[in-house]
Amino acid sequence: MEIQLQTRGLERVGKATPTFLVVDDHPLVRHGFALSVGEIHPDARVLEAGSLDEAVTLVRRTPGLTLVLFDLGLGRSDPERSAVERSAGEPVHPGIRRMMDALAGVPLLVISGSDEVADIVDSVRLGARGYILKTSSAEVLEHAISLALSGETFLPLPRAVLNGSVTADTAGPAAGILDRLTDRQRDVFQLLLAGNSNKEIARGLGVLEGTVKVHVRAIMQKLGVRNRTQVAVVAARSGCFPEDA
Repeated sequence: MEIQLQTRGLERVGKATPTFLVVDDHPLVRHGFALSVGEIHPDARVLEAGSLDEAVTLVRRTPGLTLVLFDLGLGRSDPERSAVERSAGEPVHPGIRRMMDALAGVPLLVISGSDEVADIVDSVRLGARGYILKTSSAEVLEHAISLALSGETFLPLPRAVLNGSVTADTAGPAAGILDRLTDRQRDVFQLLLAGNSNKEIARGLGVLEGTVKVHVRAIMQKLGVRNRTQVAVVAARSGCFPEDA
């Protein structure tokens, strides 16, 4: 069976051209993400695949992939089997596992309409570099891609996630965490908890984005965590997460 694939930016393909793959079985959703990626990285080549099999075949045919956006629903276990697997502590998204095996180190971002903690945890455990809700803005997508390409992990921060266990090594009790931060770090901390990217924090505080990155690293060191999600978990458990978040 012939695989139908769509590409954008083919006329600019070269040795150093970034190549992204968007995998989703809904054409409008898939094409929307492809357009957004093309706007974020105008010099990139953007490929599309409508099924798990198409995606795996395309990955094997396309060396040098930069990043993949993958729909969580592809290759998902049925609900009854999922319940059994989750009760046994097993991830229930074999589609992600299959893609990760095919990608062999290329970062993958999950895209999904679900904000269930179990889905997010499963995705990260299977190696995804992030989890993007389909209701997210283009700015969130840009931030997630940037983090994934730098080796970090992007996760949404709805209240459900913060109340769950996203990582096994999340920091413990954090009484008085604001006392550990300088005044400027507290400003950055509050904006970070509100879901702002480094660029948005810099704009809001009137400082350089590089300065914000320094503050974020310092905040993580002081709280004993390794990423932005763990910062938010510590904040939620200590009672200092914004009430309107």
